[in-house]
Amino acid sequence: MSIAIRDVREHELDSVLALNNAAGPTILPLDAARLRRFFADAEYFRIAERDGMLAGFLVGFGSESGHDSSNFRWFRERHPDFFYIDRIVVASRRRGGGVGRALYADVQSYAELRYPLLACEVFLDADSDPALLFHGSFGFREVGQHVMPGEGGQPGPRASMQLKEMCSYPWVRETYGGHLPDVPWIAAPRNADPGESRLTGT
Repeated sequence: MSIAIRDVREHELDSVLALNNAAGPTILPLDAARLRRFFADAEYFRIAERDGMLAGFLVGFGSESGHDSSNFRWFRERHPDFFYIDRIVVASRRRGGGVGRALYADVQSYAELRYPLLACEVFLDADSDPALLFHGSFGFREVGQHVMPGEGGQPGPRASMQLKEMCSYPWVRETYGGHLPDVPWIAAPRNADPGESRLTGT
C-alpha cells in the first residue's frame, strides 16, 4: 500500500508520543509537554500513514528557530543557515518498508527550496550501523561528533553530526528570489509563515 505524508494533527499527539517512546535507545524520549512545544514551534512536523495507520513521523526546525537541543546548537555555532531534523521515528512493524525514505524525501523536498544544508545526527553508542548506512545512502556525511550533556553532569550520548548539501537551493534562490510559486506541492507546513517563502541570500 502507498505511504501518505501530511502535517500532524493535534489529536494525534498521544499516538506520536507513544511511538517515540517505544522506539528504543536510538531515539531520545519525550514527555507530553515537550511534544506540545514541538507541535507549537516546529517548522516541520509531519506523519507518515500506511494502511490508514500511523507509521512514522519527522520533526524539523530551521536554523533561525529558538530550538533548545544541544545538537541543534552545535550546528548553529558552525553554520549560519540550515534545516535541522530533530528526530525521525518509524514504527517497528514498518521498518524496512520505505517509510523512513518517504519521510526523508518529503523533508528534503521542503528544505531544498528554502535552505542550503540539511542537518541531522546519528547516535553512536547503540548499534549505529543501520542508521549510518541509511544516512550515507541518502547523501549525508559526518562533519564532526558531539557528546550531549547527560544527567548529573555526566556525559550523554555521542552523536555523529551529519550534513547534506541541498544542491537545488542555489538555483531556486537565483531563479525565484524570495517568492516561490504558489502551488500545492511546495506549500509551507502548518507552522511556517505563509507569507514567507524562506529563501535567504536575496
